[in-house]
Amino acid sequence: MRHSIALVLVIAAVAACGKSSKTPGGDDDDGMPDASGPLGTPAFSIVTPDITLTPGEEVTYCYYFHTTNTTDIAVNKWTSLMNVGSHHLILFLGGDAHADGLDTTNSCGLGTGGSIQNSPVWVYASQVVGSEQELDLPADDGNGKPLAEKIPANSEAALQMHYLNSSDNTETAHDELAAYALPSGAAYTETDAYITYNQDINIPANATNVTVTASCPVPSGVKFWEMSTHSHKQSVTTTVSDGSSAIVQSSDWEHPTVQIWGTTPFYTFTNSNLTWSCNYNNNAPPPYEPNGTSNADTTVVAGPSAATNEMCMAVGYFFPATGPEFHLEYGGTCLGL
Repeated sequence: MRHSIALVLVIAAVAACGKSSKTPGGDDDDGMPDASGPLGTPAFSIVTPDITLTPGEEVTYCYYFHTTNTTDIAVNKWTSLMNVGSHHLILFLGGDAHADGLDTTNSCGLGTGGSIQNSPVWVYASQVVGSEQELDLPADDGNGKPLAEKIPANSEAALQMHYLNSSDNTETAHDELAAYALPSGAAYTETDAYITYNQDINIPANATNVTVTASCPVPSGVKFWEMSTHSHKQSVTTTVSDGSSAIVQSSDWEHPTVQIWGTTPFYTFTNSNLTWSCNYNNNAPPPYEPNGTSNADTTVVAGPSAATNEMCMAVGYFFPATGPEFHLEYGGTCLGL
């Protein structure tokens, strides 16, 4: 199911454990695995232009491109690298036609109107900064087939890049991404993202122990191999539950817990709904914020800014799938989009 462009508020990311650290260099050292190395040749890869960030600056930019695969491929591994100054990235496919290149005027057109039927599809995300992330999709679905995400030939693509320079120094940042595919013609089971977003967040000034909770349907008969959460700096704890049982819980908003069921048995919900909740305090400046800034004197609502808004999301991957699922909690009701 494709999510709506009206939900641009979604600039969250699925975080995962980083791998070996690499530093971008010249033309022969782009920070990604060498094509002759153990990962082989990427099906496609990109390096975005450098962005200069002043202390405390927060921006969301978009890098438009077309994937270079000339036939449909099944991607079973992603690697990415974000410099210090980056906060997270999300790869979308599809959407309205665009010119390739860096766009500093919007965040991939999300939330600026457009066709809901032709809205971009969430494919991959990362929140690992300063070291390379490798995301290996499970090699066995329980019936001998690997899991993979289908990427059509020469796809319209957009890399949404959220930068937040929380240091006292000017930083230069860019992002790198590579996709690795199964051999042509290999049998596989399609997997896609399951994303939730809670629009009903309202945290009063100087409030403590404010909790928001929502539930949305899980597709019948599917299995999950990864689940995590996403929130912002007022967040104290985040939880994803199956009925009354917590399956993921985290107390670190910047590096939330990632639950991975990488081999059988994968996770199957016993309840027909996924429930996710976030608990917030809005009464003190966090120590990592530039100049000790705080939102304690303001009401914090749902929105895209990691500096002034909040989010409460469950983010995971499921199979078998025919496309991603996006669910919005709005006005006390779950909307599937």
